[in-house]
Amino acid sequence: MRLSKRIFNISNEDEFNSIALEVFDFQYKNITVYKKYVDLVKSQTKSINDYKEIPFLPIDFFKSNHIIADNSKIEKTFLSSGTSNTIRSKHLVKDLKLYEQTFSAGYKHFYSDPKEWTILALLPSYLDQGDSSLIYMVNNFIKKSENPESNYINYDLDVLKNLILKLKNKNVLLIGVSYALLELSELDSFNLENWVIMETGGMKGRRKEMVRQELHQQLKKAFNVDAIHSEYGMTELLSQAYSKKNGIFKTPPWMKFIIRDFEDPYSLAKINSSGGINIIDLANIYSCSFIETQDIGKEVEKDSFEILGRFDQSEVRGCNLLSF
Repeated sequence: MRLSKRIFNISNEDEFNSIALEVFDFQYKNITVYKKYVDLVKSQTKSINDYKEIPFLPIDFFKSNHIIADNSKIEKTFLSSGTSNTIRSKHLVKDLKLYEQTFSAGYKHFYSDPKEWTILALLPSYLDQGDSSLIYMVNNFIKKSENPESNYINYDLDVLKNLILKLKNKNVLLIGVSYALLELSELDSFNLENWVIMETGGMKGRRKEMVRQELHQQLKKAFNVDAIHSEYGMTELLSQAYSKKNGIFKTPPWMKFIIRDFEDPYSLAKINSSGGINIIDLANIYSCSFIETQDIGKEVEKDSFEILGRFDQSEVRGCNLLSF
């Protein structure tokens, strides 16, 4: 079975480890930038027998380099969100069908088939900037949905109130960037008790940053729901993690969060200790599956994580050669 198919059939830790080592071997041999980085930080790649020992590429490399398997044709380039003064990360995607398979399998793993849902999206900043992997995913979900009401929404109160009446007894997912959901919540009181409200992204410089607990409390009260769900994804990844309540995230079987020590990026933090987040995304076969992010988190129990924030504009530790 091809590697790209086997990753979606992982059922235990041993299978994950075995496939992770195969993916590492492929990427070390075929992604020039990653090979150069690994050679700088790891003297003996043949001694790697556990996925936790695999070197993680600092995420800023996606801003300054083309991270893709050698001789690959680029089917799509996704860009991260940002302002006119920031350099946007680039994810060069060889196989869009693999991306579609990944986010569809992830949503089914945590929820169910998108065709069983009405998908509403409130993502103005992502729509404005274009080339967003999140928009590509949501567009696909809207297309697959079997409810004609699935669409992007805005702040039109009359339209929203009519939608709420129409969708009273439907499975509804409202996914929105955090600041936009807050703006919506301040327009009026909404009774969305049967909806799944999912926040993603952040304030994007539009509002003062809030801790997730405070954000969720405000949204729960405004929308009359028991819990706020969250989606965690990145331009540089193909997979997503989800939280169904209390900001506790879980990953699909082909994805893992690993918390690294604050002081030593090559050591792991203890459970319930905060540190930097490393991500393994085995679906990211033709790019890099092993990424050192600038997010901070902690493992609260096995395979359950909190996202606590981001590092300030600090230098990536372990290597300052961000362009090869």
